[in-house]
Amino acid sequence: MIDAYIGVGSNIDPEQHLIDGLQHLRQRVDVTTVSTVYQTIPLERPEQPAYLNAVWRINTTFPARSLKFEVLRRIESILGRVRTGDSYQARTLDLDLLLYGDQMIQEPDLLIPDPDIRKRAFIAVPLAEINPLLRLPGTHEPITRIISGMDISDLTPVPLITQHLQRILTS
Repeated sequence: MIDAYIGVGSNIDPEQHLIDGLQHLRQRVDVTTVSTVYQTIPLERPEQPAYLNAVWRINTTFPARSLKFEVLRRIESILGRVRTGDSYQARTLDLDLLLYGDQMIQEPDLLIPDPDIRKRAFIAVPLAEINPLLRLPGTHEPITRIISGMDISDLTPVPLITQHLQRILTS
């Protein structure tokens, strides 16, 4: 089994899509941990509804490419995600493969670790929450060092949906 981390985001009916996404993912892999869910302001599109973001830790036997393109993208599609050329469009559900074991993968359509870990607090903070000892593959940089230089003022914890997702894991 490989330990992997999935970045999760939604700003179209986000509570329901996070719940549905977790339930679909649990049918394919072992979801072991869900982070706090944070409400965040949309990047580059302040007129859009706020996002809910989290990180989920999983154990899987799927290879990284299959996990991303056959499992995660399929769940996004089932839940109504339509991919266009606009990377800042509103979305029902976004499932991003952030880390896959200690592997480094450099392919045009698959970068592991996800470079956004170093840029986006709504990814790095939940990662540090669920694994404070985490070090990024390749550089071995501690996640706690990465978040120490980030502005986290735009992260607002959403306890009710966080608790609901955590209850789903124990059901």
